[in-house]
Parts: sequence; structure tokens; C-alpha cells
Amino acid sequence: MIPGTSPRTGPGAGPGTNTADDVLGAVLPLEVEEDLDPLMDRIGDARVVLIGEASHGTHEYYAWRAALTRRLIAERGFSFVAVEGDWPDCRRVGRSVTLAPGSPRDPRDVLDAYERWPTWIWANEETAKFCRWLRDRNADLPPGERAGFYGLDVYSLWESLRAVVDHVAEHRPEHLEAALDAYSCFEPHGEDPREYGWNTALVPEGCRDEVLALLTGLRGPAEPGDTRDPAELFDARQNAEVAAGAERYYRAMLDGGPESWNIRDVHMADTLGRLMEFHGGTPPDGAGKAVVWAHNTHVGDARGSDMAEAGMVSLGQLARDRHGRDETVVVGFAGGPGEVVAAPRWGGPMEVVHAPAPAPGSLEALLAESELHRGLFIVPPEPDKPHFLTDTLGHRAIGVVYDPDRDRRQYVPTRLADRYDALCWFRATSELTPLHLEAAGRGELETLPSGV
Repeated sequence: MIPGTSPRTGPGAGPGTNTADDVLGAVLPLEVEEDLDPLMDRIGDARVVLIGEASHGTHEYYAWRAALTRRLIAERGFSFVAVEGDWPDCRRVGRSVTLAPGSPRDPRDVLDAYERWPTWIWANEETAKFCRWLRDRNADLPPGERAGFYGLDVYSLWESLRAVVDHVAEHRPEHLEAALDAYSCFEPHGEDPREYGWNTALVPEGCRDEVLALLTGLRGPAEPGDTRDPAELFDARQNAEVAAGAERYYRAMLDGGPESWNIRDVHMADTLGRLMEFHGGTPPDGAGKAVVWAHNTHVGDARGSDMAEAGMVSLGQLARDRHGRDETVVVGFAGGPGEVVAAPRWGGPMEVVHAPAPAPGSLEALLAESELHRGLFIVPPEPDKPHFLTDTLGHRAIGVVYDPDRDRRQYVPTRLADRYDALCWFRATSELTPLHLEAAGRGELETLPSGV
């Protein structure tokens, strides 16, 4: 079940006082990139822009998110893009787009090499097209002004540990013993998070002490006069942070409840803060400017849905609290019927499936009734807002696992004006284009609760 949904409330939890005229009175056009001008005005001088998606497999969400991001980088000087993806994989993409020495010339090749299920989230033509644009733009800039590409997520436990061992063996041998101790602790579990989770149910401390010892060493400042690449030092520390976060995540995953979700979103928020500081010095005045790409359930403020009632936090909520409401803008996405790439079960093969017409009473059903082809909604600052922005309405959320026959369970009761600052709507949607067929899943535990 998607966070916040309930078989009792269903998708249409609102008072039912909204009309198509309300929608048409609030909508702005969204047909060409110039139609993003009002949204750019709303963003203004904000330093964090979180841009969502209502599914991990829809072309329109990826294409328009990329269009807005291109403008933010080119016109507002945003420092980097941080996505709901693994740190090591995205680090390789980032090296390519910033023309790092020895990196691949074409970021599409790096994306095509993604192996961790579900690969289609980032190994797709839409992301490759954006990354090629970013590399081409960066090529005309000095290294210190090139926009980066990073992953925020917590899943890459073993790959991050191996990267740390390699780094300290070559550059920081004083921490090699701690790194090898951490790696050796996890090694008996065969890179299987299920096995690690089950074993820590019997031995609750798991490998926590080994990972914390490693992390403590790598968090220390560089020695005066250290000439090593700051980006490489940051990469090593972040891989250790991923290992620590992943260890907590996999221990919590088997217990159910909101804890594992919260560990993941807090880790993403912490990573975002470190990246902003790395790209611009001490916040608030010196911090870099960040664009975040993640699912609506992460970028939206949990307090604008019943996720908060379930004890869950979100990346968008934490970003608003940590960086300030005036410095943070959250953009959500919504769509009607259409094709979407998803899997029938966790670890299963990708398929192109048809998302049906929105459930009656939902936000998407209301927007569809207006017969808008596309539209942009910006939440007005005035307290007297259209009812559909403040009423609680079901808002569809499709993860990497999706069964169209159970679509009515895919709705998060949402107060739009509290969850987002703006919403992009598409009446009909189409599937994104994966770069390669999906390999079998590699034993990862399903994220709470449906792959978002």
C-alpha cells in the first residue's frame, strides 16, 4: 500500500464541493517550455527545488521535470541535481557530466550500465537526454562552475563499502583496518539484505559498531595542506554515510511500520544538506543550490497528507524545515490514464501497463473532468484558495510495483496546498523509454510500501 492510503477512506475522501470551473479558474497553460515562466517566478531566489513524479515510469513527468531543471541550471545557476538513486551509480554519471578526468564521454553509456533493480528509473532515454545536455553545457564552463549529478538513496550498502575500502587503501591507510572490519562483518551475509535483516533480529546490534567506527574516522577533517581531490574525499565519506544508513535501514525493514521509511528519507535529507554545503560553503548564505528529483511521496510535505498521522516524515518536509519555506519550492506531478513502466511484483520484469482512468472523487478525477490537456497550478499565497487546493482528496501514486486492477489502493489523501507549492497536470500519459531490458532483482527488500 502507498503511504497514507486506506481501504476505508478510498481515493475520494474530500467534501465533494469542487467543480471543473474551480479548476479552470486556477489553471495556467503548460504546452511549451515558456509556459514554465510563472513557475520560475514562483521559485524566485529559492535554493532548493524538489520536483516530483507520480510514477517511476511516465515520460511526461521525466520530460517536463528535465525541462524545468534545464532552466534552473541555465538561468538561476543551480549547482547540482540530486536524484532518488544510489550514490555510487549516480557518482559515475556525475563524473561523466562534469567531464572528470578518465570519465566516460557519453553519460548515456553510464546509465545503460545500471544493474540494480529497478534500472529503468534512471536508465532511460529521458534521463540520458538530460545528462547529455548537462555535459554539453558543462563543457563550456570551468570545473568549479559545472553542475553535478548525485544520488541521495540508501540502498547501495555493499557497493559503497567496497568503494570505501578501495579509497582508504590508496589514500587513507590509517582507516583501512576500520574499513576492513566493517566489510568483514557484512561479508558472511552474501550481499543479501534479507539475510542481514533476519540475522540482526537475533543479534540486534548487527554490524553497527564496525560501520560507526569507519564513519567516525572518515568524518574527520583533512590534514592541513592535504592536496587530495576534495570531491574524492567527499565521495569516500558519503559512501561511509550510505553504509551506516543502509545498515540501519535493513535492520528496520523487517519490523514494518514507519521507521525504515523515515531512516531512508532522513538519509536523503542529510545527503542533500551535505551536498549543498560541499557546493557552496556554510549555509544559509554560502550553500549551493539544489534540484531534487524523486517520487511525489518523497518530495511532497508529509504534513499535507495522512503520512504524518502514520508517523512518517518526508524529504520535502525536512527540506522545508531545514532550509526554510522561503528557500524551498516543491513541485508535484499528476496524470490521468495512460501507459506506464512498472513491474507486477518486487524484483519482477518491467512491463508497459495501462493506468486506468482516475478513481471517482480523486484529485486526478476532478482535473480530468475539467478536460484540461495539460495544466500548471501554482498555490497562491492568499488564505482564500480554491477548495480543491485545500480539501483532502486522493492523489494517485504509482511505484515501481503496480497492479492496475488494484488502482483504487494507489491514492494518498492529500491537501494539495500543504503538500506542494505547484502541480503539473497531464490528462493523458505515456511510458518512458528504458535503455535496456530489466535484469532479475538482486535480493533488495521492498521499500515501504510499494516501491516509491
